[in-house]
Amino acid sequence: MTALTLSTAGAATLRADALVVGVAKGPKGPIVAAGAEAVDKAYDGKLAGVLDALGASGAEGEITKLPAPAGLKVPVVLAVGLGSVPEKDESFDEEVLRRAAGAAARALHGTKKAAFALPLEDASAVTAVAEGALLGAYAFTAYQGGENKVRKEAKGAAPKAPLAEVALLGAKPRDKEHKAAIERAAVVAAEVNVARDLVNTPPNDLTPEAFAAVASAAAKENGIKVQVLDEKALLKGGYGGIMGVGKGSENLPRLVKLTYTHPKAEKTLAFVGKGITYDSGGISLKPAGHNETMKCDMAGAAAVFASVVAAAKLGLRVNVTGWLALAENMPSGSATKPGDVLRMYSGKTVEVLNTDAEGRLVLGDALTKASEDNPDAIVDVATLTGAMVLALGDRTFGIMSNDDAFRTSIHEIAEEVGESSWPMPLPAELRKTMDSPTADIANMGVRMGGGLVAGLFLQEFVGEGITWAHLDIAGPAFHEGAPHGYTPKGGTGSAVRTLVRLAERTATGDLG
Repeated sequence: MTALTLSTAGAATLRADALVVGVAKGPKGPIVAAGAEAVDKAYDGKLAGVLDALGASGAEGEITKLPAPAGLKVPVVLAVGLGSVPEKDESFDEEVLRRAAGAAARALHGTKKAAFALPLEDASAVTAVAEGALLGAYAFTAYQGGENKVRKEAKGAAPKAPLAEVALLGAKPRDKEHKAAIERAAVVAAEVNVARDLVNTPPNDLTPEAFAAVASAAAKENGIKVQVLDEKALLKGGYGGIMGVGKGSENLPRLVKLTYTHPKAEKTLAFVGKGITYDSGGISLKPAGHNETMKCDMAGAAAVFASVVAAAKLGLRVNVTGWLALAENMPSGSATKPGDVLRMYSGKTVEVLNTDAEGRLVLGDALTKASEDNPDAIVDVATLTGAMVLALGDRTFGIMSNDDAFRTSIHEIAEEVGESSWPMPLPAELRKTMDSPTADIANMGVRMGGGLVAGLFLQEFVGEGITWAHLDIAGPAFHEGAPHGYTPKGGTGSAVRTLVRLAERTATGDLG
C-alpha cells in the first residue's frame, strides 16, 4: 500500500521525485490551480504559459509532465487537469479532485515519492485527494515478474511498482479534521484495494474455500467474529440455493458470516454479497466471449467483506454483519439442471429455468439467513444481471429497494463518495412473470426488465418488515477498458465506499 503523509513543507522546498500540481481549464487557456503558487513562482509566474505551449488545456484527467526549474527540489513537475474553473465562491468538486489525484498517481508508477500540491480547502478535499492518490496508485502484480524456470536466465517482465509514497502539501498535520481525513482515506482505500485484489485473483486460486480462508484471517486480525458453513453444514441446514449452485463444482460452496459489533451501537446493518468465484453459467453454459472475465462474479462478496473490515478498522458505532455467499458455478454430472426444483433455506421452492441465473439463488439463502437477526436494514451487493449493464452502462450501478426513502439515501451516499448509481423501480407486475406451475417461484421471468425481475426475486427472501436494498454492480465491478482517473483495469472495488459511508451515516444517526 502506498504510504500517505501530510507535510508542512512548502512546494518549493520538499524533496521528492515528482511534484503534482493542478491546472484548470480557463476561457483563454490553462490556469494554475490553488496550491501551486510556489511552483508557479519558480517558473517566474509563467507556468500556465508553459503548459499552454505544450498543448495542455486543463481538461479533466489530462497529464502533462515537464522538467522542474532550478528553484524546486524535484526533477519533474506533473500537471493534472481539473476541468473547468469553478464558479465564483465555489470549490472544485471532490470527485474532480479524487479523479485528478488518481490520474496523477497512475502516471507516476515506478516513482518512489511524489508531493501533491492540489487545492485543499477543507477536510473533505483532503479526503478526496488522499483517496484518489491511494486508489490511483493501485496495481495488481502478484502474478507478474516471476522467474522463468524453462529458461532460468530469463524472467518475466517486471512491472513498474506503484507510487511508493504520497506527501500532501497544504493540509495541516496538527488539525484534527485533516488528520482524521487522511486516516479514514487510508483505511477506505486499503479495503477498496483488497476488494480489487480479490476480484483480480484467478479463479483457480480463489475458490470458495480459499475466499473463506482469506475472510477468516482478516476477521481474526481485526476483532471480527467469523463463522464459516461448509458444504456439510449447508446441506444439513437446508441451504438449497447455495448448494444447488455449488454442487456442480469440485470446489464446494461456503457461507461466511462476519460480525463486527460496537459496545455503544444502536443500529445494526447486514450486508450480503454474491460470491460466485467463477461463473461458467453451469448447464446453461455461457457462450464463448462471455466467460473470460467471470472471475469477477464474486465482486459483491468482496465489497461486503472489505466494508465490514473497514467498519471495524474505523471503529464505527454501528453493528455490521457481512454475509458472503460463496460458490463456483460449473457444469458437471452433479450440477443443477434446468427444470430442477430447489428448496431454499426459507422453505420456498424455486424452479430453475436457467442455471446462469445463479446469483439470485445463493443470495436468496443468504438474505433469509441475514433476516433472522432482524437487522435495521439489509443491503445486498451483486454482479447480478447483464440487463443492468444494458440499462445503465458499465460505470453505474442500479439501486432497488422496498423502501423509497432508503433507496434515495443510498443513491445520495453513493454520489457523495463518487460512485455513480441510479435508483431503479421494482414493478409489481413483473413478479407474475416468475410464476411457476411446479414450484413457488421460478428463477427467471420476462427478459425485458431482467434486472428488475432479479430484484423482485431477491425481495421474496427478505424478512417481513425489514428495510432492504439491492445494488446491482454488474457494470462497474470490473473495468475492461483503459484506466481512467483512479479506476484501474480489472477489479474496481465498486460499492465499498458506498457501504462504508452508509455505515458511518447509520452510526451517527445521519441517514436520510
